[in-house]
Amino acid sequence: MTTNGNVTAVQESDAELVSRALAGDRDAFSRIVSRYQILICSLAYSRIGHLGLSEDVAQETFITAWKHLRLLREPDKLRAWLCGIVRNRIRKNLQREGREPVHTAGPLTEVDDSPAREALPSEQTIGREEEAILWRSLERIPELYREPLILFYREHRSIEQVAAELELSEDAVKQRLSRGRKLLQEEVQAFVENTLSRTSPGRAFSGAVLAALPAAPMAAAGAGLAGKGTVAAKSGLLGAWLAPMIGVVGGMLAHWLIVRAAPTAAERRVKKFAFISLWIFVLAWCIPGQLGMRALSRQLEWSDRTFFAAMAGFWWLYAFVIVTFCAVMFRRIVAIRRQNDETAGAPAHRPLDLGRSIAVTVGVYVACFSGLIESAWRANDLLWAAIIAATMMALGGAHFMRLQCKTGVAATRNVAGRLALVWGVILLILNCRLDIWMAADRGVSLTEIHHLLPPWIIPLLTLALVAWLGILVAMTRPKRSV
Repeated sequence: MTTNGNVTAVQESDAELVSRALAGDRDAFSRIVSRYQILICSLAYSRIGHLGLSEDVAQETFITAWKHLRLLREPDKLRAWLCGIVRNRIRKNLQREGREPVHTAGPLTEVDDSPAREALPSEQTIGREEEAILWRSLERIPELYREPLILFYREHRSIEQVAAELELSEDAVKQRLSRGRKLLQEEVQAFVENTLSRTSPGRAFSGAVLAALPAAPMAAAGAGLAGKGTVAAKSGLLGAWLAPMIGVVGGMLAHWLIVRAAPTAAERRVKKFAFISLWIFVLAWCIPGQLGMRALSRQLEWSDRTFFAAMAGFWWLYAFVIVTFCAVMFRRIVAIRRQNDETAGAPAHRPLDLGRSIAVTVGVYVACFSGLIESAWRANDLLWAAIIAATMMALGGAHFMRLQCKTGVAATRNVAGRLALVWGVILLILNCRLDIWMAADRGVSLTEIHHLLPPWIIPLLTLALVAWLGILVAMTRPKRSV
C-alpha cells in the first residue's frame, strides 16, 4: 500500500473530502478544487470562449460551492453538482453580457501581441492573438464535439478521464474526438492542441480560490439547489431496442400463424423452412451482426465517415438478402399451390378465420413499421410518426379486407403484391426522413450528417435494390408450357 501523501489524497473519495470540508478543512476543499478545476474551467471555456472570463466563472463556481456545501445532500455526486453550478453561472454570465460566445474573441485583424488579461494568477498565459486564433478555431466545432476536445488536451490526452468527467463511454469520446479533430482546420490544429495544454489551470488557480473563500461553508435556508444542474442519465437505450423487438415478435407470430395455416404438407414444409431460415438470419444479422460491425470499427479505428458508409452497406446487404429470400420463397409457394389447384381441381387454400387474420395483419404491419415510428418519435418528428402510423393502419386495413376474399394462387400473389407495396413505402420514407432522424439522434446539424453520409447514398442504394428486385422477378418467372 502506498503511503505517499499525494497518492493517498487522490484516493480519497468525494464524500470524504466533502465531509472534511464541511468541518472547516480548507485543505480538503483545495483538493476538491484541484480534482475538478480542469473540468469546470473547460466547461466554462467551451461555452464562453474567453480564457480569462471562463476562469472567473469557474472561480465563482467553487466559491459558490464552498458557501452552499451543506446543501449537497449526496456528496458522492459532487461532480454533477459542480457541473450544474457552473452551467447555471455560464447561463447567467451570457445573459448579463447580452452576447454569444463568438463575440468574445475579436477578429485577428483587431488584436495585437499584448499579453492576455490575467483574471487569475495563471502559471502560464497566452497572448491575445493566440487566444483569438484558439477560439476562432474552436467556435466552428459544435459543442457536442468541442467539450470532449478541450478536456482531452487539458487532461493530458486521457480518453478514460474525459469519459469519466463527461459521463460518456470511451467509445463515444473516441468518436467525438475523431469528428472534432476533423472539423479543425489543418493549419491550426497543432497550435490549438499545444495552446490548450498551456492554459490548463494549475496550483495557482487552487490558491486563488482558497484565498477568496469565506471562513467556513455557509448553511443556507431552503433546499433544492443540490438537485439543479445534475447531469441527466443517459436514456433511450430501452426505447431503442423495445420497438425493434416488438416488431420482431409481431413478425414471428404472424409468420408462424401463416405456417400453421398451410393447407398441404408440402407447402407446410416449405413455409417451416422459410420461417426458421428467415428469423435465424434476421436475429443474427440485427443483433450479433450489428454489434460485430461496431466492434470492428473500434478495432480498425474507422473514421465516422467510414463507419457510416460501412453501416449503409451493411443494411443494404441485409435488405438485398431479405428481398431475394422472400421472392424465391413466394415463387416456390405459388408453384406448389398451382400444382395443388391443378391436381385437386379447386383451390386447396381457404381464407384464415377472423381472429387469425387480424393477428397476421397486425403482426406483419407492426413488424414493418414499428421501427420507423420509433425512429420518428425518438427524433421528436411527431408529425411523421403520426403519418407513418396512419399509413400503417390504412395499408393494414386494406390488406385485411383483401385477405378475406382471396384463395389459392391469387391469395399468395395478393400477399406478395401487398408486401412489395409496403417495402416501397418504407423505402420512400427512409429516403425522405432518415438523414433528419439521424441528425436529431446524434444531436448534430443536417449538414454534419450529410458530411458523414452523403445525401445521394440512400437514393442510390434504393435504386440498386429496386433494380435487383426487378431482375429477380424476371429471372424467377415460371415458364409457360406450350
